[in-house]
Amino acid sequence: MQGPSPLAPHPIAAHPRVGFLKPLVDHPQIEIGEYTYYDDPSGPEHFVERCVGHLYPFIEDRLVIGRFCALAHGIQFVMNGANHAMTGFSTFPFNIFGEGWEKGFDVNTILSGLKGDTIVGNDVWIGEKAVIMPGVSIGDGAIVAAHAVVTAPVRPYEIVGGNPAKPIRRRFDEATVDRLLAIAWWDWPAEKIGRNLNAIRGSDIDALENAA
Repeated sequence: MQGPSPLAPHPIAAHPRVGFLKPLVDHPQIEIGEYTYYDDPSGPEHFVERCVGHLYPFIEDRLVIGRFCALAHGIQFVMNGANHAMTGFSTFPFNIFGEGWEKGFDVNTILSGLKGDTIVGNDVWIGEKAVIMPGVSIGDGAIVAAHAVVTAPVRPYEIVGGNPAKPIRRRFDEATVDRLLAIAWWDWPAEKIGRNLNAIRGSDIDALENAA
């Protein structure tokens, strides 16, 4: 089974609100893997302007999302450009208003507080209106609950929720997680994934390890 084309912007004809993001997003600071989709009643083509905030070229941070991720309506990726300088008594950004207030501003007061790239692994499910803060990494197979605010790294196959998001539980035991990460089915060719959907959707890890 070949499955849908990863370059189909609207792979479900009856539901144009669902779209694969790889063919829809063209931004030098955003990388999105094949089959990752965003669901929005206003259209998935608005993902960047609706869901990625404060992504500025001069900061050069990136948003990297892996393959086979499910991104629910209203999620927010807050990028490093949202940061204010915290080295003085005030966090007010006087410099951006000019008219003399820009004089003496040291850009390093902002750059020193940057958190780096935001990285989402493969097969990650991010629930509705979850917020991902700058520089967070979310491991393969993780689940972020709706309305969660993620401020710290999420381990592979971990479920997190709340504000700030805290671990709820691990989806599988450590040994199974290690085996799943070694299998990395999301890197398989589409044809092989199609042949082994029952094992991927099921709970027979031996079948996954022996997949042809």
